Amino acid sequence: MTESAASAALTAPASVVAGPVPVRGRRAARAALRTVQVLLALFYAGASALPKLIAHPTAVESFDRIGWGSVGMYTIGALELAGAVALLVPVLQSVAATALSALMVGAFVVQLTVFDGQNAATPLVLIVPLALIAWARRGQNARLWGLLRSRA
Repeated sequence: MTESAASAALTAPASVVAGPVPVRGRRAARAALRTVQVLLALFYAGASALPKLIAHPTAVESFDRIGWGSVGMYTIGALELAGAVALLVPVLQSVAATALSALMVGAFVVQLTVFDGQNAATPLVLIVPLALIAWARRGQNARLWGLLRSRA
C-alpha cells in the first residue's frame, strides 16, 4: 500500500474502509430485530395488556390508586394489545414502536409520581428496544403514508 493510500484509509470513514456489511450480517440483524419484536409483542399482549383487559385484581388496584378506574385500565390495556399486534404487522412496526414508547414514557411518569418510583425502571428498559425498532423500521413509515394517501 502506498503512503497516500494508507493516509486515505486512515482518514476515510469506517464504512468506506471496511466495505459493505455482508449479506449474512444483515440477515442476522433482521432476524434478531424480528425476534425482539415478537418477544415484545408477546410481553405487551400477555403480561401487560391481558391483566388489564381481564380486570385482574392487581391491575384494578393499581388503576384505582392512579385514579383512572376501569375506563383507564381498559383503555391502556387495549392500547397495549393494539401495539402488540401492530409490532407484528410490517407496515405498522415503526409507528407501533413509537406509540408504545410514548405509552412507556407515561408509565414512567406514573411510576414516579403515584408509586414513588417503584418499578420505574421497567418502562425505561422497554423504551430501549422499542426505540431501536422504531428507528430500524422507519422506512416503513413512507410505505404507510403512501397507503394512507392512496386511500384518501
